[in-house]
Amino acid sequence: MPSLRRKLPSANALFVFEAAARCGNFTRAAQELYVSQPAVSRKISEGLNGIEDAIREIESRATGIEPVTLSISTAFTTHWLMPRMSRLNQAFPSVDLRFQLISGRIGGPLGDVDLGMRFVQEGEMRENSVPVMPEVLLPVCNARYQELARTDARRAHGDMVIVMDDEERGWHARFAAFQKETRHVAGVLSFNDYAIVVQAALLGQGIALGWVNVVMHWLAQRALVPTEDELLVTNRMCCLSWAPGRPLRPIVAEVRDWLIAEMHADLDAVDTAYPALGLGAAVKKGLASWS
Repeated sequence: MPSLRRKLPSANALFVFEAAARCGNFTRAAQELYVSQPAVSRKISEGLNGIEDAIREIESRATGIEPVTLSISTAFTTHWLMPRMSRLNQAFPSVDLRFQLISGRIGGPLGDVDLGMRFVQEGEMRENSVPVMPEVLLPVCNARYQELARTDARRAHGDMVIVMDDEERGWHARFAAFQKETRHVAGVLSFNDYAIVVQAALLGQGIALGWVNVVMHWLAQRALVPTEDELLVTNRMCCLSWAPGRPLRPIVAEVRDWLIAEMHADLDAVDTAYPALGLGAAVKKGLASWS
């Protein structure tokens, strides 16, 4: 019961609620309380989040089931999380996992979810985020496509490049093999969902830009292979984040830590399978630079 009491709005928050309801808007309430309008808005938002968390705790005590909502991409869900859902369910049998899926580039607020995967720029890390790995990119394809790519006929013909949208249409130019023209582009396949981009690469349709946080399961399984022994580490960090000012429930912290441990295990497996990439050293260096 003490933990439930901590989730309920304070007496001060109730005064703010009452003033806002009576005055009809946040600006008048702020004037009456001698505070700023954003302060009133923030206090009410925090109070509503507290009430929501208290309701969740009451429901979980009654049913033994705790809902956990993740805001992640369809690509990460399809190509990394789904292959290990049975292990996640075994680890958390009392968790009702729910999803807010993003088909394109991940981003947006986290107010209605417990945990979200986001990329943040250097210097933007806040207390409501835990770093997982730096953003690492490399070209990937399936093993059969790679074998054919080594033949004289395929080298002469060129590569089919798979892209997610116009913003990444020229991604291949960032890699030395295309810069030095040991590989060249024969055509482009474009999709608006990165999950489909990865699926096309798995089916041997061409070369895709691989975000390692999404494709590392298939790399570890050798269903996808690095097209070249080259990777790029950007100045962004892949993080697991939650709404600022919202306490992290213990079960959400446990799910977060499980996800991070599983992702790091996959990184180790990829580093072992493809030592020439130097992935392990790149990830360690990237994490160290943010610590």
